[in-house]
Amino acid sequence: MAKESIKARERKRERLVAKYAKKRAELKAAGDFEALDKLPKNSSPVRLHNRCKLTGRPKGYMRKFGINRVTFREMASAGKIPGITKSSW
Repeated sequence: MAKESIKARERKRERLVAKYAKKRAELKAAGDFEALDKLPKNSSPVRLHNRCKLTGRPKGYMRKFGINRVTFREMASAGKIPGITKSSW
């Protein structure tokens, strides 16, 4: 499980990206790269990193579900994810 400070930092980046998204798009369209450079670094969507919504684990992230592979397997085995069953043949 990731430290709370790491998860909080990522949430802060997500808020900044959402806050400045419109302004960034306008500045890019206008070609005003000097003004774009003055925006906060963390307002760039490139700096976001996909993390598990439950544990904060940065690796093994499954986009479709928003969680990592370990958490996915535990939840799927417990029947907590609708439509997902353990395969058998």
